[in-house]
Amino acid sequence: MSEEVNVIRVAHVELRVKDLERSQEFYVDKLGLIETAREEGRLYLRGLEERVHHSLVLVASERPEVGHIAYRVEKPEHLDILESRFRKQGLSPVWVEAGEERGQGRALRVQDPLGLPLEFFCEMEAVPRMLQRYDMYRGARIMRIDHVNCMVSDVQKGYDWYTGELGFSCSEYTETDDGGLWASWLFRKPNVHDLALMNGRGPRLHHVGFWVPEPLSILHACDVLAATGDAGKIERGPGRHGLSNAFFLYLRDPDGHRVELYTGDYLTADPDWKPIRWHINDPRRQTFWGQAAPDSWFQEATPVSSVRDGKTIPLEEPVLSQHKPQFLI
Repeated sequence: MSEEVNVIRVAHVELRVKDLERSQEFYVDKLGLIETAREEGRLYLRGLEERVHHSLVLVASERPEVGHIAYRVEKPEHLDILESRFRKQGLSPVWVEAGEERGQGRALRVQDPLGLPLEFFCEMEAVPRMLQRYDMYRGARIMRIDHVNCMVSDVQKGYDWYTGELGFSCSEYTETDDGGLWASWLFRKPNVHDLALMNGRGPRLHHVGFWVPEPLSILHACDVLAATGDAGKIERGPGRHGLSNAFFLYLRDPDGHRVELYTGDYLTADPDWKPIRWHINDPRRQTFWGQAAPDSWFQEATPVSSVRDGKTIPLEEPVLSQHKPQFLI
């Protein structure tokens, strides 16, 4: 990189949904996100400890898709550096004026080399933090956005771009028998990941992960969903990942978008951190206790749209042969 850009963290995701009221009931009433603002066809949500305007944007749409995945940068001039860099790579970035996305300053959007829709911004409106408003804790008691996991056709290509162009580091990775990079967990903030890339038909969003304060919050969310007749929205877990060591639960929202409730991973701040290698068929990798994930977890994900015209990005087949890992316990 010729000029340094400091990407701080993954900051928000825009999901397109068919029924905004039904999605509001799921994310706010049942999972416990805070509603910051509402306008025609849009809902802006945040976690209890977040003092920024939003970490999840829900947009009414005819089809469920991902509008963009947003990363915050340290300085406004970093956006201009990124624009120049992306244009030299032939990526055709587009500017978003301040206020076009409510609560947010000027932003830059671009399709990454794998087709994922990205947004970069620096400034966002500050709002009250609700961390000690315990009277407002509901559902999973979501604190903040933690990460996104994306299915892509070429994990190695994505790894090279995010580490080489945006300064991401790798915490853990998964390899096949012949040394192919099956998945990688990449970070800017000092925990396990802001972005995970996994082999599959892509580009698609596999899930957005939200941080909760403790495993009991996940169990409470399960009880809330069961009590409201939504136990069927629990796809996988509760459990503990081998990779990341986090306690987890995977849910499907009313449109099929996958959400992970996540807590208990570890610090990656040391400069001499060495990435942890996992073999694809290690039974402890995806679930430390050994349980296999359902087929839907490997096959289903959310399509993404173009930042230029809003059309759905076509899927590409993975460069590595797709298969569900086989565990020998």
